[in-house]
Amino acid sequence: MTRIAILIGQLVLLIAGEVRASSALAAEDVIAFAVVSEVPKDRTRVSAKLAVEGSVTDMKLLASDHILSNLAWKQLELCHALKLEGDKTSEGFRVHTVRAIDSAMLPMVLQGFAGDCLLKRALEVAPFVD
Repeated sequence: MTRIAILIGQLVLLIAGEVRASSALAAEDVIAFAVVSEVPKDRTRVSAKLAVEGSVTDMKLLASDHILSNLAWKQLELCHALKLEGDKTSEGFRVHTVRAIDSAMLPMVLQGFAGDCLLKRALEVAPFVD
């Protein structure tokens, strides 16, 4: 009888450890890189090309009040390159931290898009320079 109780106790401890480990993994933030793909109208939902673990997708960057007060987020414009930490959700990418970076620091899968975006933007501004 005591052997069964010990075995059940060990099983409960093992299951509790697995639950704790899986919840800790789920709480980790995902590191992603993004290039703003459209002029931001609503700062809480910004369209961007997002690279997570080598794959690029079009997603909405979802900002909380904490992120909205960030200086990098306040000055966000078309073609800006960002390093983000957050969670992927069905609505988009929920941003927990944001840093503005140089586009040369982007992963290779995003550098082509960032370069094209900057060239288009420069050509739009060029006729006004005289």
